[in-house]
Amino acid sequence: MATVSVTIAGRVYRMACADGEEAHLEELARAVDGKVDELRGSFGEIGDQRLVVMAAVTFADEGSELKARIAKLEAEVASLKSTTDQAETQQDDWSREVARALGEMGARIERVTQVLNGRG
Repeated sequence: MATVSVTIAGRVYRMACADGEEAHLEELARAVDGKVDELRGSFGEIGDQRLVVMAAVTFADEGSELKARIAKLEAEVASLKSTTDQAETQQDDWSREVARALGEMGARIERVTQVLNGRG
């Protein structure tokens, strides 16, 4: 297990993460620190702990919205897949019907040819 030192709201935190995840954890910490700075710019010095909590709630809200959006997109994908499956089934049915009709037409042409050649 690896450890990383990150700075959020001017404080250094030592955090553990899986090996190879150090850069990702540092990137996440930079995002949190950036959000704290953004909130500090909007609300002023209201205390680091409140700013960090507000940043966490903001990220949680964004995550919740993303989950809802993903669920909506997954439902749309499922609907499109169902529509595609139905269209493929219908296309298969039409292909079989066209093949059957062409077979019948070929048989009719064969009979007409035999009649015209005097063999019918």
